[in-house]
Amino acid sequence: MKSDADTYPWSKLLSEKRAMWDGVRNYLARNNMKAMKLGDVVLFYESGRDKKIVGECRVVKEFYPDPTTGDKQWVVVDIEAVRALKKPVSLEVIKKDNILNDILLVKQQRLSVMPLSKEHYERIIAISAMDTPI
Repeated sequence: MKSDADTYPWSKLLSEKRAMWDGVRNYLARNNMKAMKLGDVVLFYESGRDKKIVGECRVVKEFYPDPTTGDKQWVVVDIEAVRALKKPVSLEVIKKDNILNDILLVKQQRLSVMPLSKEHYERIIAISAMDTPI
């Protein structure tokens, strides 16, 4: 899940601990949220100036109608912060990595909610734990 750091930064989710992920107005992103299941792991990506994956969240409530709009086609999910990554993983590093350079974050950078394979998730976590960047 992606959020502009100036609008809703990782630090705010950490302080609130839980949030309703609202305001999604893209059909593909909405469908990706509808596919989320209770307990699914979610990576939090801050867009804006310093494009980077910074933390891990978990789905704590599956999709339901977005209460910020009267249009019933839009949905939200609730997430909770689990932990900050050991080190943020920048979009620049992701683009250079042979395993990650074809994920949707690279191909469709404007999409705010996208799936990630287990292999890609594990690679991001591994990069985050590295002592030196790749």
